[in-house]
Amino acid sequence: MGATDIPGRLATSIFSSEPTSPLFSTCYDVPKGGVLFALPALLATGLLDHHEKNFKLQNGFYSLDSIFLLLAFMALCRLKYLENLRYQSPGEWGKLFGLDRIPEVKTMRNKLKELCENGEPHQWSADLSAQWMTMDPDMAGVLYIDGHVRVYHGKQTELPRHYVSRQKLCHRATTDFWVNAMDGQPFFLVNKAIDPGLIKVLENEIVPRLLSNVPNQPDILELEKDPYTSRFTMVFDREGYSPDFMKRMYVLGIACQTYHKYPGDNWPKEEFHETVLQLANGNKVKMKLAERGSFLGGKIWVREIRKISDGGKQVSIVSTDYGREYGLVAAAMFARWSQENFFRYMRQHFNIDALSSYSLEEIDETESIVNPLYRDADSEVRKQVAKLSRKKIELSNITLKETELKEVEKYEQDKAQLLEEITELSDEVEDLKECRKNTPKHVTMGDLSEEDRFKQLATRSKDLIDTIKMIAYRAETMMANMVKETISHKDQSRTLLQSIYTMEANLLPDEKNKVLRVQLHNPANKTSARVIMRLCRELNETKTIFPGTDMRLVYDLVS
Repeated sequence: MGATDIPGRLATSIFSSEPTSPLFSTCYDVPKGGVLFALPALLATGLLDHHEKNFKLQNGFYSLDSIFLLLAFMALCRLKYLENLRYQSPGEWGKLFGLDRIPEVKTMRNKLKELCENGEPHQWSADLSAQWMTMDPDMAGVLYIDGHVRVYHGKQTELPRHYVSRQKLCHRATTDFWVNAMDGQPFFLVNKAIDPGLIKVLENEIVPRLLSNVPNQPDILELEKDPYTSRFTMVFDREGYSPDFMKRMYVLGIACQTYHKYPGDNWPKEEFHETVLQLANGNKVKMKLAERGSFLGGKIWVREIRKISDGGKQVSIVSTDYGREYGLVAAAMFARWSQENFFRYMRQHFNIDALSSYSLEEIDETESIVNPLYRDADSEVRKQVAKLSRKKIELSNITLKETELKEVEKYEQDKAQLLEEITELSDEVEDLKECRKNTPKHVTMGDLSEEDRFKQLATRSKDLIDTIKMIAYRAETMMANMVKETISHKDQSRTLLQSIYTMEANLLPDEKNKVLRVQLHNPANKTSARVIMRLCRELNETKTIFPGTDMRLVYDLVS
C-alpha cells in the first residue's frame, strides 16, 4: 500500500535531490502492461517535446516525464477522471514507469496545479500544433473548423446558455472551436466562455495562428502572380457563411469553403455528371456533381458546386478555392463528417467534456456580452407577439352559424371583445419593441451589475489536459494506421488497440544489453495474435528508448 523506495523518497524529500530515475525489475502479469505498446507513438507525436521549456516542477520524487506519461497512459486506458486512480493498484501501475508506485490523486492534483500556475500550457499546445503541421504539411493544406459545445452542469458560476444540437436543448456551456485535418486528427482548439460567433473567432484568433504555423505557404509574389493560388483552405459549416468574410480572407490569400445559405432554385438534372471521389481515409464514393460560377451577395465570385441525390435533393457548396478541380473541392466539403466523428469519439472515449479543474477565472472586463436587459426585453416581446398571434387566430375562427338574434349578439360581443384585446396587445407589443430598440444589445463585462456577472472555468488546466488527450488520440491513430494494414475488419482497429492497452504484460529488463522487453500475453484468437506480432515488429524498428533511461524497448508476445 505504501512506498517501497525509501532511500529515493528520503533523498528527494530531505535533500531536494533530482527526481528518481526509472529502475525496472523483472515483473510478470502486470495489469495494463500493454499500454507500453503506445509509448513509441506517444513520443513520436510529441508528448515529451517542448515540455521542459514550458513547464517547471519543484524537485520531488516524480519527474516531469513521469507525470506526462501517466496522464497519457490514463487517457489511453480510458481512465477518464483523476479520481479513477483511487481504484487502481498504485504499485502495479508504478511498475510501468520503473517506480515503486504512482502518485496519489491528491498529489496529482497538486502537480497539475503547479504545472498550470508556473507553466505555459497554451504555449506548449501552440508549439505542438506547429510541429504537427510541419510533420504533415499535406494535411495542413485543408483544415476543418467547427465549434463544440461543452456543457457545464455545475453551480459555481452562471455561464451563458448555448444551444446543444446533439441534445436539442439549451444548457449553460462554453464553446471549443477545434481545428482538425481532413482525416479528423486535431491540431488545436480555442476555448470561449462567451461565444462571439465562428466568424469573429476565425478572424481574430484562428487565422493569425494558421498564417504563422501552416507550412509551405506561397509568398506574396507568388500570390500576386497567380490569383488562383491560396495559402490554405478553411472548411466550415453555415455559421461561417459570409460573403464579406470570404472576400477579406481572399485578400489574405486564404480560401474558404462552406454550404450555400441561400442556394435558390434547383439546377437542371442534365448538368450533373457522375464523379468518383477519393476521401481522406482512402475510401472512394460516387457522386453526381455540377459546377457554376456565382457572384455571392454581390461581393465576390465563388465556385458553386452542387451534389444531387437519387431522390433529387440538391446540396450546394461555395468555395474560393479556385485552383483545385471541383471533385477535390467537393470531397473536402462532404468529408466533414470526419470532424463530427472525432467529436463523438473524443466524448465517448477521452471525455473531452469533463472538467479538468474546479477553479474559476475572471473574465476580461472589456469582453462584449449580450445585455441581460436586452435579453429580457426580447423575451417579453416574443412572448407578447406569440400571444397576439393566438388572439388573431381565435378571431379568425369565430363564425356566425345561426341567424337567430341571440347568436348574432353573442357573435358581435365575442368579436368586439377579441378586437379590444388585440388592440391592447398590439399597443403593448409596439411599446415593448420600442423599449427593446432603445436597449443596447451588447455591453462589456465591466458594465454588468454584480448580480449579472459570472466567471469562466479555468482555462490553463483545460489547455494542458486537452493537449494530452489530443496527443493520445494522435498516437492511437498512428497505431491504428499500422494495424489496418494487416487486419481484415479495418473499422475494428481501434477496438483491438483498446484491448491491447488493458492486457497484462511481462516486463523483463536486461541491464547487460540495455533492453527492456515487454511481453504481451497472447490474445483470444490467432488472427489478433498475427496482427500484434506484426505490430511488435514495426514498434521494434523504432528502437525507442524509455524516457529517463538508456534501455531500449523490445516488444514481443509470450511464447
